[in-house]
Formats: sequence, structure tokens, C-alpha cells
Amino acid sequence: MRNIRLSKISTGIILGAASILFSAGIAKSFASSDLPDLGTAAVNTLSLEKEMIFGDAYMRVIRSSAPMLNDPVLNQYLSELGNKLVAHATGVKTPFYFFLLNNDEINAFAFFGGHVGVHTGLFLNADYESELASVLAHEVTHVTQRHLARSFEAQQKATPATVGGMLGAILLTIAAPQIGIAALATTQALATQARINYTRSNEKEADRIGTQTLVDAGFDPNGAADFFGKIALRYRFTTKPPQMLLTHPLPESRITEARNRATQYPKRYIPDSLNFHLAKARIQVRYSSFSDDSALALFETQLKKQDYSFKAAALYGKALALYRLEKLPEAEVIINELLALDGQNLFYLDAKTDLLIERKAFTDAISLLEAQRKLKPSSQVINANLANTYIQAEQAHKAIPILEELIFFDKKSQLPYQLLTEAYNKLGNKAMEHYANAESMALMANYRGAIDQLNYAYRYSEGQSLQIARIEARIRQFRIAERDLEALQR
Repeated sequence: MRNIRLSKISTGIILGAASILFSAGIAKSFASSDLPDLGTAAVNTLSLEKEMIFGDAYMRVIRSSAPMLNDPVLNQYLSELGNKLVAHATGVKTPFYFFLLNNDEINAFAFFGGHVGVHTGLFLNADYESELASVLAHEVTHVTQRHLARSFEAQQKATPATVGGMLGAILLTIAAPQIGIAALATTQALATQARINYTRSNEKEADRIGTQTLVDAGFDPNGAADFFGKIALRYRFTTKPPQMLLTHPLPESRITEARNRATQYPKRYIPDSLNFHLAKARIQVRYSSFSDDSALALFETQLKKQDYSFKAAALYGKALALYRLEKLPEAEVIINELLALDGQNLFYLDAKTDLLIERKAFTDAISLLEAQRKLKPSSQVINANLANTYIQAEQAHKAIPILEELIFFDKKSQLPYQLLTEAYNKLGNKAMEHYANAESMALMANYRGAIDQLNYAYRYSEGQSLQIARIEARIRQFRIAERDLEALQR
């Protein structure tokens, strides 16, 4: 399934968007004139409930301002990898949510509420899965050890206004680094980038506990040392290091400690992951700076020289490049060969669906996906592809229950709302089309736009008392959230 581009709102809303965290019943305690004293009691003041609200706020703003990927195949791979690590982590108190940003910078970051963001550049620069997993394990540890809350604890003398400014600046730095750094420079008493960097002790703790998590989850303990050593060597003499090195410095001692730590574990063979290399190939073709011709040449060279970890991944990358170059028959031959080897692989099934839809073979695509749904009923890849196929096949009514189920299990994803909006449009149901679009806009903190959409939905709901009541209730909720947003901007 091709990545669906969602509408954006201005980056300028980011600072104000932090006020979403004042909703959900704690607006009074977080009023602009009565912000909490984030001093030595920060860990207690920043309860898990408040951290979840902060995290929700940050996530909404990132959706509006950053190039977030709505690619169900990559998202499911990343989520499964991340949650495999979480299952072996200690001190887990919140659910985790992993998401991808289309950015060639080498970076990953974690923030309140178990949110972990990963740049596509991290995939492009990792040579094997344990390298990627080591970075995720490190970020998971930042969350489980509540390092961000503990960093607030150090700001004992920060005034309420300064703390508010810091929250906004941290948010900016996550979503739009250059703007965020500039904002930090104007924040009283916190006017250095170091204030949002993790402390040296935090980094050591994340390295140590993260490595244990990595090993317990079945990955190579050398992943961290190999990846960080490679990155440090590559950027040793550059004047513009990657963003990750700005917030996670790599002194030689840290790399040495990582290597020494790895030697403490028994040596064992850990096979690499095909799905990691398929994900990397997908990013190289669809989300990197490669042109389509360059991507095709890359994989053809790999196949010719047998320079690959998995031949299947190189073939998959070649097929995706051929698809983008509209050489569909050649692409489909390769995908069919791959499916013959592994008929359950989600990367191949997704590519096959795209090819079938492209030549309007909707019946074949639906048969393929319905059979797979019986085997994998909770797969977001299968469900999103099946819903999209129904919509394209003018059977949008069949897509709606599938999309509602996707939303039930993942209320943070915009993709189901985007598809739901399209499905209701196809059915001519204007009220529900606008309602679904309102929910999508709210996920981007665009409450004004969401309320406008609900007002349209109201106009199309004449005589439907239950639907009108539902719309009115949602408008009230969004107005409260919008007022909270404006309160922090004053």
C-alpha cells in the first residue's frame, strides 16, 4: 500500500499545541498562572497520568508538522520490533508507541507516554537488525527510567513561564529541530541545548540497561558498539554531525564501554532478519533521496555482484523500483517469485496488492487479502490493504467495519480515518465523511478545522437525533481542547 500523504498545518502552532496537555480534567492544576513546581518533586509532580497527556500533546503536534509516515508495512515492522524489546524491558509502566519520520538524518528520540520516534535515516545507516534494535532499546530505557521527568527535576529554580517555555521548546526540537533550538536560545535560565539533552548519567544508564534489554530480547550485544562506532568514525572530522550526536554524544570512552559490555555476554550466533532488510529496501526506494532509476541500479548491482545479506531483499527492492518506474509486468514477475517462496510475508503481499490494484484486478486482490485476513485477523497491513482495495473497487461499504476495527485497536493512527473519510465520500454519506475528517484533523491538533468539519456533519444530519447528539458532544470536547491550546499562547 502506498504511503498516503496527509494534510499539514503550520509549524507555528507547535508551541501552543502543548496546551493540549491541560485537557482531560487537569486543566485547572496546569493553568498558565499555576504551573507545577517542577523541582525536586518532579517525578511525583509529573505523574504517569500527566506524562501520558504530555505525550499525547506532543504526538498530535508531530503529526501536524513533521513528515510522519503512514506506511502500514513499515509501521507494523517497527512496532513489532520495538514491542519485542519492551517485552524484555524492566520498569515498563505505559504502553509504547513507535512511529517513523521520513527524514534522512540519523536519529531516534523518546518522549512522554512511551512514544519513540525513528527517522528513516536510522534504517539507511544500520547494517543489520541488532544495530537498529540497540538504538530502540536505548530509547525504550529513557522512557522506562523516566529520564525526561528526571531532567525536569534538575530545574529547581525554573519559573512557571520558563518551564512552559521549555516544554514548548522541547516539543519544537522534537518536531522541527532548527526552530526548537532557536526557541531554546530565548528561554530564560534554560538557554542552552544541553538543557534538553540527557545527562551523562542518563546516557550511561540507558546504555547499560538498554544492552541488557537487547540481549534478553535475543539480539546481538555488539549492535550498539558496532553502530555507534561506525557513526562516530564517519562523522569524526565533520563540522555538521548528525542530529543524534547532538543529543547523544559519543565520546571514545562510551564506545569502549559498549564494546567491553558486549564481551560480558556469551558468544552465540544470532541470524539477521530478512524483514529488516526488506524494510530497509522499502525505505531506500520509497522514502530516501534515491531517484527511481538510482534505486533500480542499486539493487541490480547488488544482485549482479551478489552483494547482499538476503537475495530476497534485493529482489524486493528491485521490484519496488520497477513499480515506481511503471514497469509493472517485470515487477509482478519478481513479486510472484517471492510469494512462491514465502506466501505469508507482509512486504510481498502489500506489493502484490499494489500491483493488482494498479491493473484494476480488484477481485484477485480481494480474494488474496480476504484469505490472508482469516490467517492474520489483527494485521494492520492486511486490514488497511483490504479496506483500501474495497474502496478502490467501489465496495466502500465493506471497508467501513474493517476501518472501525483498526481505529478501535489503534486510535493514534490517522490512516484509518483518512481511508474512512474516502469510504464515506464514495458512499455519498456527507455527514460521516466530515465526521471522520474531523477526527483526523484533531489528531493533528487542528481543532478549529475539526470543529468546522463537525459543523458540516451537523448540517447533513437532519432528523438523525443520535448522530446529532454525538456531533454536539464532540464539538464541545474539541472546543475545550482549542481553548486550552489558546490559553498557553497568551
